[in-house]
Amino acid sequence: MNFQEEFTLLLRACYPLIYIPTNEEERAEKAIALATDKLGKRNVYTWDFVNGYQDNPNNTGFGKRNPLQALEFITKIPEKAGGVFILRDFQRFLDDIAVSRELRNLARVLKSQPKNIIIIAPQVQIPEELTEVITVVDFALPSTPEIKTEIERLISATGQNLSAQLLDELVRAAKGLSLERIRRVLTRAIAYNGKLEPDDVELILEEKRQSIRQTQILDYYPATEQISDIGGLDNLKSWLLRRGGAFSEQARAYGLPNPRGLLLVGIQGTGKSLTAKAIAHHWHLPLLRLDVGRLFAGLVGESESRTRQTIELAEALSPCILWIDEIDKGFAGVDGKGDSGTTSRVFGTFITWLAEKKTPVFVVATANNIRSLPPEMLRKGRFDEIFFVGLPNQNERQAIFKVHLAKLRPHNLGNYDVKRLAYETPEFSGAEIEQTIIEAMHIGFSQNRDFTTDDILEAASQIVPLAKTAQEQIEFLQQWVAAGKARLASKNNDLSDRIQSQLN
Repeated sequence: MNFQEEFTLLLRACYPLIYIPTNEEERAEKAIALATDKLGKRNVYTWDFVNGYQDNPNNTGFGKRNPLQALEFITKIPEKAGGVFILRDFQRFLDDIAVSRELRNLARVLKSQPKNIIIIAPQVQIPEELTEVITVVDFALPSTPEIKTEIERLISATGQNLSAQLLDELVRAAKGLSLERIRRVLTRAIAYNGKLEPDDVELILEEKRQSIRQTQILDYYPATEQISDIGGLDNLKSWLLRRGGAFSEQARAYGLPNPRGLLLVGIQGTGKSLTAKAIAHHWHLPLLRLDVGRLFAGLVGESESRTRQTIELAEALSPCILWIDEIDKGFAGVDGKGDSGTTSRVFGTFITWLAEKKTPVFVVATANNIRSLPPEMLRKGRFDEIFFVGLPNQNERQAIFKVHLAKLRPHNLGNYDVKRLAYETPEFSGAEIEQTIIEAMHIGFSQNRDFTTDDILEAASQIVPLAKTAQEQIEFLQQWVAAGKARLASKNNDLSDRIQSQLN
């Protein structure tokens, strides 16, 4: 059910208080007016704190700088006279006891009248005493047809005829932006060049990055890492490569569903985050990083609002990769103790979306401590697959050394004994191998020469790998995998030998 259908249904059902969280005030008001026109016999009244009501000469300025008077105005309209009352930024006054009480009084009265109060605000801020009388209706970002119509309207003034390819590229790049931002960036491009050009796609993408940064929840990551940058993890890489074209129209025609996502489990430094970046690059999809901790806020309802905003933005940008780093830390307190159940509600919203999402948002979640994850997260249907990313074996360490040294010394790779390096660094993770090479470079640089194999071995001798300090965690993970809870990311089917080689 889209916004128009849901909103119209609420008007017909005489829902007295409706809350629409959106930054697109103008677009939301147009959508409200369209729904109201279809019902007929209902006037639309709009109030804001600075100007009061402005829709009728008889009401001009009424309720100016007086939110309580704005509500009293609603009672002055005859009972049988329909009305939709839009209150801009009214969330700022909901904590006032007089305003809160009057809203609850109105909620009783308006149930039997063709009147509805609509609060439009950038985010949800509802005091606990009003949660039972206010209904929140999400207002989605512009759809593909809306964006296409707006771009065509803008270019009509220039007399330019866009090619179908450029129009599609502009529409795709603009997904996830508000109409106001789309207008702003395209008007800027037209003012500069007199028309729209292929290079303007990058302008839109930069506007999108800026928009995402301003949410302070998601980060737009440039994905430059490649699958070849991952040393080892052959099972995982094969799984990913088989799904390279899974988001295409050919895959839909074949009958394939959109891939849902991956959960990567393992200790720190084993390449889980690198894998997320490499997937985005290989599949040519935008990469969004979500810090789950940013979802939680102090105000009642704000955490849930941020969760809905995150889901809405990810779906608007689809197809895309949503990378959730260290998801185990974000949902460790899912029992809700001490936070009035906020964590449980956010978690419930999130896993329901994971199971039911229809849009092509591929979720890559990483976790270090599987014991912190709620069991619901691990059930089938949340992710396509759960992979265990363990410590690299000797062959994988050799591949990891080659990857790093090939980037740093591509012409002198033969000077390094990678086989010996892999043999001499048991239990080292990929991140520890990288740090070892960096330390060796410091040794060589300080002596005004290039670093050598011996420098790397000397640096390695000074590092205590995490495998020794996190032995209990590794043992638990290995037993968990041995019980059939996850697939091995590496091509090694003899798990017992792997446990022994890592923990001796």
